[in-house]
Amino acid sequence: MPDHVLEWRVWLPRPRVEVFAFFADPAAPERLAPPWLAVRLLSPAASLAAGAVLDYRLRWLGIPLRWRSYVREYDPPARFVDVQVQGPCDRWEHRHLFVEEGGGTWVEDRVTYRLPLGPLGALVERLVVRRQLAAAWEHRRHRIAALLAPPLPGPP
Repeated sequence: MPDHVLEWRVWLPRPRVEVFAFFADPAAPERLAPPWLAVRLLSPAASLAAGAVLDYRLRWLGIPLRWRSYVREYDPPARFVDVQVQGPCDRWEHRHLFVEEGGGTWVEDRVTYRLPLGPLGALVERLVVRRQLAAAWEHRRHRIAALLAPPLPGPP
C-alpha cells in the first residue's frame, strides 16, 4: 500500500532556538495533542537526542495503544526526525523543521505514514484517519499558538 504524506506549517514570533527547545522536550506531544487522544509520556523525561527512544500511551477511538518512537535524526536548532518503531502504523515518520524568517520561526511538520491491513487499512485511512489527523494537527496548531505566541498587549 502507498504511503500518505501530510504537511503543516505555522509561524511563531519567537527565536528558532527557543521554539526548537519547546519541541525537543519529550513531553511536548502530551501538551500539544487533543484531549481525545489522551497522549501520555511513559519514558522518564530526558532530553531529546539522536538515538533516544520514547514510549507513549494514547487512545484512538477509545482503544488504548502504546507508541514507541525512535529519534533517528537530531540537528538542533534546525530539525529532528522521529519514527514509530512500535505502534499502530506500518510506517510513521515525523520530520520537524524549524526555519527562521521575519523575526520569528516557521515550524514545518511532514508526516509520512502507512496503515496496516492492506486495502482495509487504506479504506480506514480515507474514511477516518486522515480527518482525525487533520483535526489533531489543527488542535496542535492552536495549542502551539497559545503556548508560544506572546499574549496581545492590554489597553494602556
